[in-house]
Amino acid sequence: MIADGRRQLVTRRCRVCEWQGERIEAAGADTDCPWCHAPTRCVRAVALAERRRPVGVSVHAAALGRRGGLKGGRARAAALPAQRRRQIAQMAARARWSRRAKRDGGAT
Repeated sequence: MIADGRRQLVTRRCRVCEWQGERIEAAGADTDCPWCHAPTRCVRAVALAERRRPVGVSVHAAALGRRGGLKGGRARAAALPAQRRRQIAQMAARARWSRRAKRDGGAT
């Protein structure tokens, strides 16, 4: 099998008929049209290694971020005292009701 660094997603167009398509192939490979078996030309080629993982993103950092994101609001709520949780809930309720009042034209 070909190493991942050499595989590409290639968009090819037939030189004779109107066929155009994408396929995964080795770098530098030249294939024929699946319809008329005429030679094709490469319109665009993207290395698969570049497509899979954006540059600068660490797999380990992404996993840690996911773990922290799963804890989210529950961990924050558990760390806050009851009085602060109540204040936050009251502010949220006021914000919801103020949006509703604006939408309904000021009637409560």
